[in-house]
Amino acid sequence: MISVVLAAYKGEKYIYAQVESILKQLGENDELIISDDFPSGKTKESISELMSRDKRIVYINGPGRGVVANFELAISEARGDFIFLSDQDDVWLEGKVERVVRELEGGADLVLHNADITDGELNKTGETSFELNRTKTGLFNNIIKNSYQGCCMAFRSELKKFILPFPKKLPMHDQWIGLMAEKHGRVSLIDEPLILYRRHGGNVTGGGSGILTKIKWRAEIIFAVLGR
Repeated sequence: MISVVLAAYKGEKYIYAQVESILKQLGENDELIISDDFPSGKTKESISELMSRDKRIVYINGPGRGVVANFELAISEARGDFIFLSDQDDVWLEGKVERVVRELEGGADLVLHNADITDGELNKTGETSFELNRTKTGLFNNIIKNSYQGCCMAFRSELKKFILPFPKKLPMHDQWIGLMAEKHGRVSLIDEPLILYRRHGGNVTGGGSGILTKIKWRAEIIFAVLGR
């Protein structure tokens, strides 16, 4: 069984196209968990038609404490053997699930794949996420400079016992999940872009930070990694 966990927040502009692209690739017993961190908004309304005819969509109210806590909740609710992370505004390319599952079934505990970066209208910029992030594996490498991008990740459910609960004051969820996979399992990279990563100026991310804050985050995450 596959679980896709999607953390939503004011996602009404793009989420319909994303949900459509995901559902096309799931089996009848799989699930798409949408945790909405702004349930009083228009996200649910924008996908109500899809929800009414597809019972694989599981809609839940998010905790209302930001994207990291929202993903933590969604992951905790996932029932699948393989857990895919999803943002609300990208589009999955045909064959993504099949390609990633093949890698997981081949022995990987976590898969990180490439993405084509686009503008808000899905026009490719010519960049990929691997190029932009200078992606590479390794525990130390990814403490110093994170390569892990949640929207391009999937992992075995067995990792949940190391991942959850998230450490307090975690700046972003994807680096933590990647580091736990580096420490406790095997990571596989797929160089092929498997999603269109939409950059439109309104993406929900961890935001910028100063050098002292970054040093503090790295120290905290080192202690967290050592503790798990």
